[in-house]
Amino acid sequence: MQIAMIGLGRMGANMAQRLLRGGHEVVGFDPAEAARKLIEEKGARSAVSLETLVAKLTTPRVLWLMVPAGAITDGTIAALTPLLTAGDTIIDGGNSNYRDTQRRAAALKSGRINYVDSGTSGGVWGLAEGYSLMIGGEKAVVERLRPLFETLAPSPDKGWGHVGAVGAGHYTKMIHNGIEYGLMQAYAEGFSILQHKREFDLDLHQVAEIWRYGSVVRSWLLDLTADALDKNPTLQGIAPYVVDSGEGRWTVAEAIDLDVPAPVITMSLVERLRSRDADSFADKLLAAMRREFGGHPIKTE
Repeated sequence: MQIAMIGLGRMGANMAQRLLRGGHEVVGFDPAEAARKLIEEKGARSAVSLETLVAKLTTPRVLWLMVPAGAITDGTIAALTPLLTAGDTIIDGGNSNYRDTQRRAAALKSGRINYVDSGTSGGVWGLAEGYSLMIGGEKAVVERLRPLFETLAPSPDKGWGHVGAVGAGHYTKMIHNGIEYGLMQAYAEGFSILQHKREFDLDLHQVAEIWRYGSVVRSWLLDLTADALDKNPTLQGIAPYVVDSGEGRWTVAEAIDLDVPAPVITMSLVERLRSRDADSFADKLLAAMRREFGGHPIKTE
């Protein structure tokens, strides 16, 4: 099957390579010439513009977007829309907000352009291990694209599925990432407690390796944690600053909208926000209040 891959960053390029290995024809576009050259070396064709890209595709066209969520996705779709014809399909494989996905699909429907959302998990390991794909869209359209999903997934019958109408794929991936926040926070807190117990001088990498086998807390995330602790046991050179790409915020907002308690995911998001405040006014004020009401000493800078 022929497919255009738009956005040849690390994940997009890796997905393109996996599709090439599966026998699909890939035409790639990225504003960066180096990215285009790299994908050509892997066996794909490339295009220097979206206009050139679309011209190289046979109808009905399939275009997979791997670009940042938000304005860049909207801008790319706006640029593509006049170039496409009825029956063409755009797949958004990024971490878009599901409400944006529903809006985009509705806007494209009048031109009979199909819109499919693919919540995509796998990161830098997807090329070798396969990607977890949560697909939203019309059933007939998704079925026609089955060969692509079967190639990208860990196996044709595992790790991917059509989860519902347009928006359902990104919604499912949003919740997936919210769960990921909570799991990561639990591991981080547990290993932090171990690290602070100086009495036992615990080898955190050894502990992680023990837990990887037979333990109820074993997981791929623990495998990656063990690898990180092996490479850098003291985490030297890593700033205690954790970014978030939006899905955790959206998950918490959705939980509030649905009146569903989600304390673990919510607090894991709060902890990420807290990590960015290197000069916390709130903590300073707490110290000041303790001094005011109890005469407790404060630590000066």
